[in-house]
Amino acid sequence: MIKRIIRFAAAAVLLTAQSAWGQTSSIQGSVVEAGDGSPIPNAVVLSAGSGSVLGSTDGQGKFSVRAAEGSALKFRAPGYSEATAPARDGMRVALRAEVTELDEIVVVGFGTQKKSNVTGSIAQVKAKDLENMSLFRVEQALQGRTAGVQITQNSGQPGAGSVVRIRGTASINGSDPLYVVDGVVIGGGIDYLNPNDIETIEVLKDAASAAIYGARGANGVIIVTTKSGKGAGGQMNVSVSAYQGIQNPWRKVSTLNATEYATLQNEMAGAAGQAIPYLNPRALGEGTDWQDAVFNRNAPVQSLDVSMSQSSKEGSYFASVGRYRQEGIVAPGRSNFERISARLNTTNQVHRAIKVGMSTAFTHNTSQSVAENTEFGSPLG
Repeated sequence: MIKRIIRFAAAAVLLTAQSAWGQTSSIQGSVVEAGDGSPIPNAVVLSAGSGSVLGSTDGQGKFSVRAAEGSALKFRAPGYSEATAPARDGMRVALRAEVTELDEIVVVGFGTQKKSNVTGSIAQVKAKDLENMSLFRVEQALQGRTAGVQITQNSGQPGAGSVVRIRGTASINGSDPLYVVDGVVIGGGIDYLNPNDIETIEVLKDAASAAIYGARGANGVIIVTTKSGKGAGGQMNVSVSAYQGIQNPWRKVSTLNATEYATLQNEMAGAAGQAIPYLNPRALGEGTDWQDAVFNRNAPVQSLDVSMSQSSKEGSYFASVGRYRQEGIVAPGRSNFERISARLNTTNQVHRAIKVGMSTAFTHNTSQSVAENTEFGSPLG
């Protein structure tokens, strides 16, 4: 009987202790940033022991949960390090900001991809990379700056284009890439573009990045974005770019003069069993240096571009006028190229949710050429 009474009393004591230990109360507090003390909304409050969620903070960083006084609470919030503190009414918990690097995103066509997935398949050239360079065609901006893109200039003719190959010779029907200027697919090349009007050039090299353009992008895609209006506080920016230079042959081919040529002809005639002399070398002298006659020693090249841009809350505009002229080094005065271009890009914020834009370009190209790449018809032949 006495043992039963002792056992009953011990059990009662244990139940009373468990009841006292498990008693919960309303715990109110706030969660703030460790730096400036600003409130952190949507921070989660958890029980450190069980890991169960007890509640979260409101827009002012305040919370109210049921927990035992002195029990350990955990506090979590996106972008902040986790903190643990004993539960007490009126508590204030400070979380430190946790800096993490996010995956960079690249816009491809109308979608997005992680930069890590397309680093090797997309090449970009920006306007700042083209500053202080004498360019007259867009292809020259990519030459030597884009891995995996082959750019070959088959002719030195003024204004002559280059052959661009992004994925090699892909088809007997053509291997030229697809050109997209300000979102519009352009056929027949982009020789009308003034390089000074370009903001960025992106080359999509693999099938995944160019897939948005379908079969047209099978040979790669070159996306060109022209400049838009810029300027802080509605201030107008005016830019003038000009250069002038000369072009000349960097070396001449070593050839025979008239006397040496006649001597060689006599030797050929003698070897063929003909009478000698076939020609009189002394009567010919030095003859004419036809390379001096064909090549223009100092062929001028000139470029002048003027642009204006402005931006404000109501809209922006970019306007430019340019002139480029190049003389050829072959046949003085017989070969040349001239391009006169103008561009106007505007945007207008007609409504807070509606923006209207326009891109207009005018180009007038004139060229005078000589026969080339033929054995008998060209000046060199």
